[in-house]
Amino acid sequence: MTTEPPAVPRKPKPRIPLWRWALWWVALLVGDFVFYVLLTPVWIGLRTLAWVAEFRARRR
Repeated sequence: MTTEPPAVPRKPKPRIPLWRWALWWVALLVGDFVFYVLLTPVWIGLRTLAWVAEFRARRR
């Protein structure tokens, strides 16, 4: 039978400065924009080119 050690009181975590919250949200929004707005059309274009190339290869 194991017994757990007594709980050690801990200091509360410090508050997160507002500038870090702002930096986090800006980085998150920039990342979302890059991946969902800029890279999605590139990915769709590459998939379309691959589909067309496969279609042409089958017709030969």
